[in-house]
Amino acid sequence: MTFAFRVRRTLSFAALAAAAVLAACAEPPAPQAPPPPPAASLSPKVVEQAAAYRAYVLKAQAISPQFTNGQAVAEGVRTGAAYEPQQMVRGAIAYGAVAAMQDQAFVAGVRSYAIDAQRRQQVAYEIMKDPAYVVGIAGSSSAAGHVIAAIGGDGQKLLEQGRMVKQAAYDVQRSSWSKAEVAGRAARLTLAKQLSTTPVLPDVGETSRLQAATVGAPALGLVAQPATPPYSPVVIRAMAVAALANLGYGDDASLEQVMPLLADPASASCLNMSKLNLYQCLAVSKPHYEDVFCLGQHVLIDTGKCLMKGAGLPEPTDGRIAVAASVPPTPVGAEKAIGTSTRTR
Repeated sequence: MTFAFRVRRTLSFAALAAAAVLAACAEPPAPQAPPPPPAASLSPKVVEQAAAYRAYVLKAQAISPQFTNGQAVAEGVRTGAAYEPQQMVRGAIAYGAVAAMQDQAFVAGVRSYAIDAQRRQQVAYEIMKDPAYVVGIAGSSSAAGHVIAAIGGDGQKLLEQGRMVKQAAYDVQRSSWSKAEVAGRAARLTLAKQLSTTPVLPDVGETSRLQAATVGAPALGLVAQPATPPYSPVVIRAMAVAALANLGYGDDASLEQVMPLLADPASASCLNMSKLNLYQCLAVSKPHYEDVFCLGQHVLIDTGKCLMKGAGLPEPTDGRIAVAASVPPTPVGAEKAIGTSTRTR
């Protein structure tokens, strides 16, 4: 080995050593920032359930008690009967979830768990396992107030409209047309049953409005006060869906976990009973004014009560409604009601 070669090798080793020293003295690389939490997202399929629910509720709330002929009564019955109980429950809970997502205190409370990926997954798992877990999240009381105002408010409006329609069953008897027998009675009962099993289609405009509400747009205009627990299953499940959406687990990829939350057997049973009472009422109803009674009591009032009960509101008491509520009105001037029951106006 030549002297020159040994010198070059020594210099190379020295250069490598110097580079290692400089590298050791350099600042360590900055730690990589964790990925941002996923944005809040509620599946369009869930929003469509809420929009379908609202499509029915808005049409039913608009049924006027100012009936002028039998055709107007028939149209009211068709409009009121056109909902499927299970879909109604899914839509009500989905609408409640959208309402909860409007509450900024609740959204902030949920999003605080979304920063850390592991914590986010754990909280989502706990909610899926037990929806009541959401009650412990900051802001849940105000979110519950929003849900109750949304669903319970809809029920209250249906109830109030139903009372006016039911009163019209007596008022229209001053008109001779109201005492004429309904044509095609069996067919209109069959139609009511068909409409009760036909899913309601969502309105495009309402779907867009509710979708915007899930990302903070002030689209619902709810006026709500915080509510204290205990909450009804409907309210809890609506908040659970809203929480999952804000944790990033409410999109299409999570539908398998979200859709089971859109159910409440008690509410479904209540609405089914309302339908059965409607069928029985229409089966014995003959003149048009009795159909008005069936519409007011067993469509609007009963459905409104089911929504209010589902939201955890107390059942309203009204003497005029409570007296023989399932019996159509006595014809003006008659002493006997339909069948063997008697009643007074």
